[in-house]
Amino acid sequence: MDSITALLEGFATAAQPEYLLYALLGVTLGTAVGVLPGIGPAMTVALLLPLTYSLDPTAALIIFAGIYYGGMYGGSTTSILLNTPGESSSIVTALEGNKMAKAGRGAAALATAAIGSFVAGTIATVLLTLLAPTIADLAVQLGPADYVALMVVAFTTVAALLGSSPVRGLASLGLGLFIGLVGTDTLTGQQRFTLGVPTLADGVDVVVVAVGVFAVGEALYVASRLRHGPIEVIPVGGRWMTGEFWKRSWKPWLRGTLIGFPIGTVPAGGADVSTFLSYAAEKKLSKRPEEFGKGAIEGVAGPEAANNAAAAGVLVPLLTLGLPTTATAAVIVAAFQSYGIQPGPLLFTNNSAMVWALIASLYIGNVMLLVLNLPLVKIWVKVLRIPRPYLYAGILLFAALGTYAVNFVVDDLIVLLVIGVIGFFMRRHGYPVAPLVVGLILGPMAEEQLRRTLQISEGSLSALVTSPFAAVAYSVLVVLLAVAFVLRLRRKKEESLV
Repeated sequence: MDSITALLEGFATAAQPEYLLYALLGVTLGTAVGVLPGIGPAMTVALLLPLTYSLDPTAALIIFAGIYYGGMYGGSTTSILLNTPGESSSIVTALEGNKMAKAGRGAAALATAAIGSFVAGTIATVLLTLLAPTIADLAVQLGPADYVALMVVAFTTVAALLGSSPVRGLASLGLGLFIGLVGTDTLTGQQRFTLGVPTLADGVDVVVVAVGVFAVGEALYVASRLRHGPIEVIPVGGRWMTGEFWKRSWKPWLRGTLIGFPIGTVPAGGADVSTFLSYAAEKKLSKRPEEFGKGAIEGVAGPEAANNAAAAGVLVPLLTLGLPTTATAAVIVAAFQSYGIQPGPLLFTNNSAMVWALIASLYIGNVMLLVLNLPLVKIWVKVLRIPRPYLYAGILLFAALGTYAVNFVVDDLIVLLVIGVIGFFMRRHGYPVAPLVVGLILGPMAEEQLRRTLQISEGSLSALVTSPFAAVAYSVLVVLLAVAFVLRLRRKKEESLV
């Protein structure tokens, strides 16, 4: 009952006209960036981080949550009409959705994607509402050794599962951990890896790194691979949801939700893995398997539901344990920290009003997204006509202005450029950038908890594994890696079949 009461209070806050406008702004931006190939929620949140310092934390986080959810919705539009996924998690949608559009059923594909996203997003947000406070209450009892175990689980799974190669993921994580070491050691007061540069004495700002990697690096990478000439968009044709389409879609929506949410809550590959699993399940359970590969509506409904359910699932470890498991979640953690708020078990105690307003805004944002995506789909198609040189030049300009506005120090712009170039070459050579940001954010926290554990145990390393929770966490890590390996093999098999 406490959770219900707190949620109602959250609705009272989120329903204020000011916060409704922020939610609308967030979901609108999210849909727009989801539609545009190569510009995802992680880049947008990173770009807006420096520009939202003047807002109160609740308003800023409502905008970022709206961008996160909206990006999941918008990615389906380009997948269906352009056969170019705006988000990596929308790759599966393109397999069947684009075939439906070419067959004159584009309206039905867009409708089942939008409605499925709404259904899955709402159910998953209800599950988030029920689970998050319970997990937070349990997490309060964790000791330093338990947190070290959680960090190791997060480091290993994120590095091993985000990207095509575990080795490259670990290399990216190592770079992030190293950048996190730059600055002044809080225990000894000694400077580490600052090269005598005064600006680096306080460490490398997480916001600067996030903007550099996700905005500058990504913009340079996408701009370097631009297609020249006009973009061919398939017209939105056919009827919207007929009785037959409703009948064929509702079960995949529910199955996709049941697949996506649990995968989102654990570091097991997030929405990318859940969409492929949902597609495989629908293909196996379909009464019309011959339609798959030719435009089966189940192949759009299930994966889109799994995509959005996983997005809500990612917020469970983020809000309750402070563990980001996707690129966008890592940037949202940076947003919390920029306001001096540490997501984790005490978030529901110390910042109860803010976190429940944020959860309430997810329900409101889902309704807004349904309204935005169904009737206004032709407007979103026009967003694809924006000249790309103007678009990416604007991103770089906002990145530079926003970074300078953080501390009003020119040296930050040099760091931004260096990090941006590193991000560009990482993307170009297949190194995932999310582990870098996760390492930067969680690295200093892991170091602090590790030192605390060793101080309490008087230097005994056995203290790191003798805690019951830590032992369970490391056991779960082994299981997760084994399951992830099997899922990766299965995903590759499904990709080879389609």
